Amino acid sequence: MMPDSKGDGVPLIIAPSGLMTPVAREKLRQGSKVRCRLPRRKAGFLFRALSPFAKKGNRPMQEMFTISAIWLALAVISAILASHVRISMALVEICVGVAAAAVAERLWGAGALAADLDWLKYIASAGAVLLTFLAGAELDPSTLKVKLKEVSVVGLIGFLAPFLGCAAVAKYALGWSTPSSWLAGVALSTTSMAVVYAVMLETGFNKTEFGKGILGACFINDLGTVIALGLLFAPFTHRTVIFIAASVVTIALLPFLTSKLTELYGNKTAAIRTKWILLVLFGLGALALWASSEAVLPAYIAGMVLAGSVGRDAFFIRRLRTLTIGFLTPFYFIRAGSLVSLTALSSAPFIFAALLTGKVLSKIFGLYPIIGIFRRDGKERWYYTLLMSTGLTFGTISALFGLAHGIVSQEQYSYLVAVVIASAVIPTMIANFAFMPRHLLPETPAMAEETSH
Repeated sequence: MMPDSKGDGVPLIIAPSGLMTPVAREKLRQGSKVRCRLPRRKAGFLFRALSPFAKKGNRPMQEMFTISAIWLALAVISAILASHVRISMALVEICVGVAAAAVAERLWGAGALAADLDWLKYIASAGAVLLTFLAGAELDPSTLKVKLKEVSVVGLIGFLAPFLGCAAVAKYALGWSTPSSWLAGVALSTTSMAVVYAVMLETGFNKTEFGKGILGACFINDLGTVIALGLLFAPFTHRTVIFIAASVVTIALLPFLTSKLTELYGNKTAAIRTKWILLVLFGLGALALWASSEAVLPAYIAGMVLAGSVGRDAFFIRRLRTLTIGFLTPFYFIRAGSLVSLTALSSAPFIFAALLTGKVLSKIFGLYPIIGIFRRDGKERWYYTLLMSTGLTFGTISALFGLAHGIVSQEQYSYLVAVVIASAVIPTMIANFAFMPRHLLPETPAMAEETSH
């Protein structure tokens, strides 16, 4: 590797002969050194724009801080827009991610937002894990026991209806292969715990038995997705057995250990409970990934088992929520939006429309009659059904699994991810605008004062 004579900070290398043009190979044969620029594809336009102004030792760190600042600027814009349009901030972040990626790609080329950088993917994944834990911690165990039949039936139908329906659309309407069709069914059978919980949190439904029932049904739905992915495609090996055994032991001991740690050290050291929970979540997440599973599943179960203790500490949950939603989840939602290629979608909109229609309609026709057994009010039924029609985390994960293992092609993966993200936005926006059951929202002091007048 040689320094660049122009001093622009972009390293130069001696090009391998197999990658050279005929003229360059002739120069090399004559003894001349042939230099080529080392591509910086992952950093996108940011590195190329800033490299002339960065000191050599600070370039990587400056790049990370610059990209973080740009992404957090998008998060601030999303928060302002969400406040004005009065819809979920998570959904606005996804839409802003789509728009920002499209503009950046048009102006500076593919990968301009640097969404594939490993450290950025880590922050986004950490946000998904913590958000899923919070969703589990918000569940009231006593409410779940009372609503066990509802969440089990709704969650099971919420998985089966789109799993079979979307697999049939992919196989018979689009002509995909059998493995690709089953993978499409798995990816589009999900309900987005991250989006639903964010909506529950912003509307206040997370404090109601109605909202807790929806979250419980989401868990059963996604559990079905994970099991189906494992049974159909993921290898069941000794790693799977170790992961399940270690998770069962850890989660069984978690309430006792957390309580004991808080009792002994809670008032003697700073935020030890937060550090302990992060240790457990990241440890189980690492074990899950090692076993070819997914990190968010043990996080949700851990949140559920701690709902009776940690979940009732409003101050602790508020602090953890601030860290998660204030810093981590914007990277997750904006990155999810940036994965959508509007160019690819516009080239074959029929495929996108067919898969999206198959997912939403199969969810609606499967769930609306079943939810009617437990909810008589029309707005409640539609709101419940539409939120259960969303998808994001497990859908994207399943599609990526299919791409990595050659089950779906790059084009099929793009359509699946686009449909998953569209299903996170469109049903939720319709639900919030047209069917929100405001009569179930907890009454705030401001609402009570307004009612009294």
